[in-house]
Amino acid sequence: MGKRKKKIKKEVKDLIIARLEVLSPNKKISIGSSGEFTRDELISHVENEDDVGKKITKIEMEYLRAVKEGDFYEQSISNNQTEV
Repeated sequence: MGKRKKKIKKEVKDLIIARLEVLSPNKKISIGSSGEFTRDELISHVENEDDVGKKITKIEMEYLRAVKEGDFYEQSISNNQTEV
C-alpha cells in the first residue's frame, strides 16, 4: 500500500493560522532543527501542510490541549503556593 498523507483539518488549520497572525511579523521563531521562520513563513508552511507546517500545528495543538486540561494553571498555582 502507498503511504497516505495525513491532511490537517480545515478548522484546525484556520485556528493555527489565526494564532500565528497575532505574532509580530518582525520576530523569527526557531522550530528545532528545521530552522528559523518568520510569522508569514510559518503561515505559509501551515497552509501548504508540509513538514514544518505539520510540526507547528502539532506544537500549537499540544499547547492548546495543555491549556484546556489546566496543566499550566495547576502548575502556576503550585509554583506560587508557599508553605506555612
